[in-house]
Amino acid sequence: MIYQDFVVLAGFILIYSLFARKIEQAAVSGPVLAVVIGLVTGPLLLNLFNFKMTGEGYRILVELALALVLFTDAAATNLKILRKNIAVPARLLLIGLPLTIVFGVIAAFMIFNGFSWIEVGLLATMLAPTDAALGKAVVTNPAVPSKIREALNVESGLNDGISVPILFLLIALVATETVGTVNLQFGLALFAKQIGIGLAVGLGITFVSDKLIRIASRNNWIARSWKPIVIIALAFFCYNTAQLLGGSGFIACFSGGLLYGFVNKKHKLDLLQAAEGIGDTLSLTTWGIFGAIVIPTFLRQFTWDILLYSILSLTVIRMMPVLISLINTGLSLKEKLFMAWFGPRGLASIVFAILVLEVHLPHKSTIILTVVCTIFMSIIAHGITAIPFIKSLHKSES
Repeated sequence: MIYQDFVVLAGFILIYSLFARKIEQAAVSGPVLAVVIGLVTGPLLLNLFNFKMTGEGYRILVELALALVLFTDAAATNLKILRKNIAVPARLLLIGLPLTIVFGVIAAFMIFNGFSWIEVGLLATMLAPTDAALGKAVVTNPAVPSKIREALNVESGLNDGISVPILFLLIALVATETVGTVNLQFGLALFAKQIGIGLAVGLGITFVSDKLIRIASRNNWIARSWKPIVIIALAFFCYNTAQLLGGSGFIACFSGGLLYGFVNKKHKLDLLQAAEGIGDTLSLTTWGIFGAIVIPTFLRQFTWDILLYSILSLTVIRMMPVLISLINTGLSLKEKLFMAWFGPRGLASIVFAILVLEVHLPHKSTIILTVVCTIFMSIIAHGITAIPFIKSLHKSES
């Protein structure tokens, strides 16, 4: 029954909200707890939570959760610190991200028999972006040096948007009868369109909206009960407008959030806090459904090669490119290893997997299974290690 599903979901969110501060300081993160609750209450065990949702519906939920998290995290970014250390996130995005895809392609070719170069490219691209929601325990923790927090925040905010045109290009190659009909010029144009429209929409809408918000606030037109809605509506407006125009909604949300945080240094927290809570709620809902429905559907289909690639994706494929990109940055080895490890996979990879479900590929099921397995392992591994690793890094900095 739908009411039973909502009883379980609402009950979990209620209890979590009551102990959120304690949970966020514990060794187990919110997403880990949501997935575990989903597994326990789902069809695999108690069968109390059996939420019926189409792939399209789940994709929309994930996209909205990610859009809101990206906007609020970007708005909370300390731009003064970011400007001082801009070279680090720039290296992560311009060197680390491409190398991660390259390493992912090489590993996929070595592990999976019979995969075409497009299939290994899709798999590597789907698992290249890091997750802003899963990484929140790190990027919001004051015990982590601010230069590391801001770098990881910008990386997770932009790498999914940068990966989108690469994914769409590979999907376009699959859709064409002759690969040669899609050339380099087409790929560059697609990349520029996704990034350019995303930036233009995010910055344009946020600039105009900020003016309207200021006027409304100055004249006391915004009712207290509607203040939490302002940022939520702005983030969703940025995302969906960019998507409608053919750009990257993720880029739009993050760039819009950065601009909003920059022009509203004094008053942004008043509107941001409630929006952050809604974003966290959507994320927990996403992970609860992931644990209850998605994991039980695929769990018994994980094979040794899928497990091996998932482990490599979270370690060598992610960590080596990051360490290479951070050469000569002045960071200590412990700081570099910390940044290399905290590259959780999550919401963006789920969105990419649902998009690839619509594509005809010979090894599509293996690709989807690998993405699901990697996300599941990432939730557990990064969720459990976040607090201990932060404490260890903090001690070394003291």
